[in-house]
Amino acid sequence: MSPGNIDSGVKSDHHSPVEKRIVTVGLVQMSMQDSAEANLVKAEKMVAEAVAKGAKIVALPELFATPYFCQTPRNAAAFARSEPIPGPTSARLAALAKKHQIVLVGGSIFEKTSDGKFYNTACIFGPDGSMLGTYRKTHIPHDPAFYEQDYFAPGDTGVRVFATPYGKIAVLICYDQWFPEAARIAALKGAEIIFYPTAIATSPEIAPVDSAIPEDWDKMWTAAQVGHATANSIYIAAVNRVGDECDMHFWGGSFIADPGANMLIKGDDTEQVLVAACDLSYPKKMQEAWRFLTERRPEMYSPLTQPLQQPRPQHIHDDDGDG
Repeated sequence: MSPGNIDSGVKSDHHSPVEKRIVTVGLVQMSMQDSAEANLVKAEKMVAEAVAKGAKIVALPELFATPYFCQTPRNAAAFARSEPIPGPTSARLAALAKKHQIVLVGGSIFEKTSDGKFYNTACIFGPDGSMLGTYRKTHIPHDPAFYEQDYFAPGDTGVRVFATPYGKIAVLICYDQWFPEAARIAALKGAEIIFYPTAIATSPEIAPVDSAIPEDWDKMWTAAQVGHATANSIYIAAVNRVGDECDMHFWGGSFIADPGANMLIKGDDTEQVLVAACDLSYPKKMQEAWRFLTERRPEMYSPLTQPLQQPRPQHIHDDDGDG
């Protein structure tokens, strides 16, 4: 077998004649500085470490080249960090993928388009350095410490699946991970792994919904995505940043889970490179065995395509007789 090729010569033991396809996946869990150049240099070094550990698909965190500037409401200075795609950061990532002959999920970039719009955008590169495509974050949060709607427009690419030499992958970004619809679409389009570049943290600005009920964000975050792995019979690879940025604590916890809800690897709250071998024949076998995709009832799901009908807010003049 030539270097970088998927190993398809080993018979599977998952009760199916489909042969194993073993691919090593690497996640770069890193902290960020104010300097984009310093962050890029660190990313390059950590990607090289993942490659040295055998990774053929490597992923960076969300907005890896910058601090998480969205923790404050609309900050005009942050827009100076935006750039076009293709642009200087995507060029560095393309060269990195080509140098190591890997598929590179380039975290995400603060993209500025030619018509003046701004997106949170992931770039995916092939082993020859070519850009296989982009994905713009679909779901944009707007909460204390996560004021992303002040910076990013909702993505317009839709969910995309990229056929790479090492497997079929989808890329969704951070807040997308709370929406099962996006993961299901990726699975229906043939994804074998979904990557979730992420920037999730705790912050004193965010109080518990109910102070009497403990909230473990890492547990919630992990459980939601492992649920996607199981419900869609695919691999999930989530890569978070680490470190303290102002009042926010990014806890890392990056992980790779398989279709059987097995945690193949789970990070702590320090900088590290995580790698795990994934058998990409397993999703198809699990999908055929459990039939979660084929037993769907799409004709019953029309409410999923409708906006949520929320009660009309009560305003002080609604009942004052002035019409």
